[in-house]
Amino acid sequence: MRILGISAYYHDAAAALLVDGEIVAAAQEERFTRVKHDASFPIHAARYCLSAGGIEAAALDGIAFYDKPFLKFERLLETYLAFAPRGFRSFATALPVWLKDKLFQKRMIADALRDAFGKDIDWTQRLLFSEHHLSHAASAFFPSPFDEAAVLTMDGVGEWTTTSLAIGRGNDLKVLREIHFPHSLGLLYSAFTYYTGFKVNSGEYKVMGLAPYGEPRFAQRIKQHLIDIKDDGSFALDLRYFDYCTGLTMTNARFDALFGGPPRAPESQLTQREMDLAASIQAVTEEVVLKLAQGVQRATGLRKLCLAGGVALNCVANGKLLRAGVFDELYIQPAAGDAGGALGAALGAHHMLHSKPRRPSGDAMRGAYLGPAYATREITAALDRVGASYTVLSDERAIAQAAQWLADGMAIGWLSGRMEFGPRALGGRSILADPRSPQMQKQLNLKVKYRESFRPFAPSVRREDVAAWFELDTDSPYMLLVADVKHERRRAMTDAERALFGIDQLNVPRSDIPAVTHVDYSARIQTVSAEVNPRYHALLSAFNELTGCSVLVNTSFNVRGEPIVCTPDDAWRCFMGCELDALVMENVVLKKSDQPAALKVEYTQRYALD
Repeated sequence: MRILGISAYYHDAAAALLVDGEIVAAAQEERFTRVKHDASFPIHAARYCLSAGGIEAAALDGIAFYDKPFLKFERLLETYLAFAPRGFRSFATALPVWLKDKLFQKRMIADALRDAFGKDIDWTQRLLFSEHHLSHAASAFFPSPFDEAAVLTMDGVGEWTTTSLAIGRGNDLKVLREIHFPHSLGLLYSAFTYYTGFKVNSGEYKVMGLAPYGEPRFAQRIKQHLIDIKDDGSFALDLRYFDYCTGLTMTNARFDALFGGPPRAPESQLTQREMDLAASIQAVTEEVVLKLAQGVQRATGLRKLCLAGGVALNCVANGKLLRAGVFDELYIQPAAGDAGGALGAALGAHHMLHSKPRRPSGDAMRGAYLGPAYATREITAALDRVGASYTVLSDERAIAQAAQWLADGMAIGWLSGRMEFGPRALGGRSILADPRSPQMQKQLNLKVKYRESFRPFAPSVRREDVAAWFELDTDSPYMLLVADVKHERRRAMTDAERALFGIDQLNVPRSDIPAVTHVDYSARIQTVSAEVNPRYHALLSAFNELTGCSVLVNTSFNVRGEPIVCTPDDAWRCFMGCELDALVMENVVLKKSDQPAALKVEYTQRYALD
């Protein structure tokens, strides 16, 4: 049984391939087209998946799409009718697009498949359509190591559903409860993303990163006016403050009045108000997630929980949920957003539609290393084309060289093995640095990533050492849990340092690993096991031998607005376009200082700001 899963036409288009229930490959379209959050039909990702599986498109038994377009169109019509005549402008903007393209997606998908893989096959006969939140739920439960678990999905909106509770048993999922549009935790968070001056469906993680710099002084106001939260976590929004149902923005004048002014202009200076707003919506989100989980546990009696949907990428809320002990074990789909819907659609078709058995024996996501890999000969060929100066070493010596460069304070680009599926770089396509440096966070943000100075960086740590550095002793392979740095690793702050507010706190070292320690002493942790990623684990071990520290700064290999690099060519361009010191691609190593000056490229304006 060969099933290709597809997500497309909203944001983060992706493809995923199952062969007899095994996840063979998965990738986002943006990594190939170099267009951030590319929503177009994922033809490049689909071709990659089929190539990785060694099969022809004609051999596919099914192509599963991640949601149902007609149900989305039904929501558009019913929402307009509910609010008419208010909202005609947004309805008039959306309707022609739906009538031209989105309403007839079955035909569009079939046409795209015919153009890519052959016109002599009736692709419509192989197309399957899943519901959006069922795709999310399937993406979380079926790859999990659990035979039975509660499944909670939370996002902006699918067709109608914004939050769902299901129970997974064996090869089946049963949806027990749903919250429907326009009441949405994801859209509430996105409203504050918009209001604080960041891009919706792109900047939500910036709000999460900004939150520790503020105080949640607006949290009670949010709960009094915007969201009514019940004891079981179910909620309803007061729609008088929002414009996303009928307008072209997320919030309105009533929202502005509630919080004392208009939205922050994008790219303008951040003030304490934005920091406090971020802290407030983050606190409310954490409260809702915790209450939802408690309600799920009471309703099901189950002790294991799977999470998916865009809200499941809120690693701060996930960390608090883990520490609360509501469930004994959590499993979070690493591609929790719409990209993961492609995988969930394929898994749902395999296990539920075709009733294929499931035999959970561990994490079927394989560390999320499901994208392309490149051999040394492909890497050197790419470098030869551009006239780069490089050295080919044994794998052991390449790892030793990378560790030494890191210990010397250099920031390096790291391309190793298969590319990650999902939004996080996990040691496949990463920028790495020494976490002991008090200047590293600022330097990486401003000189390498070309992004806002407040943005935090995550630590990668050997799995066997995580409890020695952080208040955590469980697997966190996907960088989706936040925990505090151990007390004995923290640095005592002076009275003057403790008195600082907002961004002024940024440059105060707080621990032995200041580059990955946030202002509240927390860190977004990735644990690295020798079994799942032996090469990255070996690098951490080599760095530990040199420094006594088995932690590295790990951030995605890209600059602001750029998708994470995929190919050696992508890595080279990014390396030469920013202020990285060195590049290690498998066992091929390069130093910036050895490269001809003429090969440096202007990169700061290459990508639109996200």
